[in-house]
Amino acid sequence: MELVLYATCILLVVSSLYVLRHFADSRRNLPPADIADLDDIGGSGQFMAVISESLQVAGQPNLSDFFPAVAPLDPQRLRKRLAVGFKRLHAILDEQIERRMRERTAGEPPKNDFMDVLLDYRGLEDGRGLDREMLRALLMDLFIAGSDTSAATFEWAMAELLQNPSSMAKAREELAQVIGSRSEIEESDIGQLKYLQAIVKEVFRLHPPAPLLLPRQAEATTELRGYMVPKGARVMVNVWAIGRDGELWSEPERFMPERFLGKDMDYRGRDFELLPFGSGRRICPGMPLAMRMVHLMLATLLYRFEWKLPKEVEENGVDMGEKFGIVLALATPLEALAEPV
Repeated sequence: MELVLYATCILLVVSSLYVLRHFADSRRNLPPADIADLDDIGGSGQFMAVISESLQVAGQPNLSDFFPAVAPLDPQRLRKRLAVGFKRLHAILDEQIERRMRERTAGEPPKNDFMDVLLDYRGLEDGRGLDREMLRALLMDLFIAGSDTSAATFEWAMAELLQNPSSMAKAREELAQVIGSRSEIEESDIGQLKYLQAIVKEVFRLHPPAPLLLPRQAEATTELRGYMVPKGARVMVNVWAIGRDGELWSEPERFMPERFLGKDMDYRGRDFELLPFGSGRRICPGMPLAMRMVHLMLATLLYRFEWKLPKEVEENGVDMGEKFGIVLALATPLEALAEPV
């Protein structure tokens, strides 16, 4: 079975954002359900295509960032293209919200997904209710920020593991020891999978999902290591460069999860050598969800399948070229052969 891993992972992410799923289930005291039925995205291919296009536009270098005087002219038409993309996304989401509301009004059985939870909150009083704009924003964050970044991280992880079979073998051996004869991997197992955690950290070091963190602005003129940063200057942190700095890491270009074993280094913004989610007040709010998703997806697919490269890819080597944008992805989608075990 040959898979294009990025597309496969997008579907896994969209259909199984399990943290929010369990939030909905526990709140309603109902059996587990998906966040949203994929059929609800009435043509999920169209929806994901618009998301992909919008992310591609948003990731392009913008002349207006370097020459603010030309910003009103929108010389590259990036702002207009983004507005068109978001308008299409809003229309798709509005259609699904309206359809779900009609179903609820008609007394149809609930689907027990995240959209039902959001619609329940819509009716709350005392200023706690969600209006249409809030509903759209939450759903946009869920699909845009929660799918592309996790899918890219998973694809990078598999690309590295397929080129480093000894690391993949160690991960599978650890999974066999921890999971045993059980068929399913649970969230509670992740804490025992130390080597898998090290793999994810190493992937974040080499291939951070967002190579440039969200920009900051200097509140006052400051001198930093001999550089004068004027008040109002926009400051961006290049975590991609930090992860490959030879002064911080030994053999920085080598994929070596063992460097994190027995080392008290985390990704939550405390250790500045590893900042895949940023730090401080602008740290990524979706970090807990992303970490659970990436660990569970990677563990499950390594545990349930044997992986190898197609013959032509193995002969020529995996193309590890990067496609720069808001999300750092492989320029050439990774293809792999998966055999169920």
